[in-house]
Amino acid sequence: MAGDLIVGLDVGTRSEAEDMISRLDGIVDFYKIGYQLFYGGDGLTVGKELLKAGKRVFFDLKLLDIDNTVAKGVSAIAETGATMLTLHAYPKAMAAAVKAAEGSSLCLLGVTVLTSMDQADLDDAGYGISVEDLVARRARQAREAGMGGVVASAFEARAVRQIVGPDMAVVTPGIRPSGSDKGDQKRVMTPADALAAGASHLVVARPIVAAPSPRQSAQAVLAEMQAA
Repeated sequence: MAGDLIVGLDVGTRSEAEDMISRLDGIVDFYKIGYQLFYGGDGLTVGKELLKAGKRVFFDLKLLDIDNTVAKGVSAIAETGATMLTLHAYPKAMAAAVKAAEGSSLCLLGVTVLTSMDQADLDDAGYGISVEDLVARRARQAREAGMGGVVASAFEARAVRQIVGPDMAVVTPGIRPSGSDKGDQKRVMTPADALAAGASHLVVARPIVAAPSPRQSAQAVLAEMQAA
């Protein structure tokens, strides 16, 4: 299996999202909707339309709050029929989310450490632990909570896969095709290398949606994944 490509709809309006979906029609069937589109571009409606059309939708909302609030948020997203939802991988939040998602097909993903963060960023935040150790701890806690998967940099994918086993999803953002710009990401990897490291789903946004030809760029990423 070559793994799944998830295209991040990192655009600001519903019309831009619908235009991108139209451009990628027939080659992409899995989309991520994050803060920008969800809050500013009627992203919940876009997601529901995609689901109605038989596409898969990953709501990247990174929930973290008191247990009751997390549970209600998860329940609301589960009712849409969404494929995936993120929350920060804190044990209590994950336990509440798993309970709220019972009976649905929603795959809950625990975010370990953002791919835009490196060791200096963790130090500044006062964690007092290495990136690798924090990712490993949160991966173990996600497995123990009964989560469907985790989000981690491809640099930690191999270690994460060993912790969570073969069945949980390992979703890797910060994927950059060979020769593309890193943007604000600090821990990035090519599609082929990420798959080889144990990733099951690759999230690609700017290298596709900001490209002169998004369709051609998506096809190139898919070809790189197939070659792996």
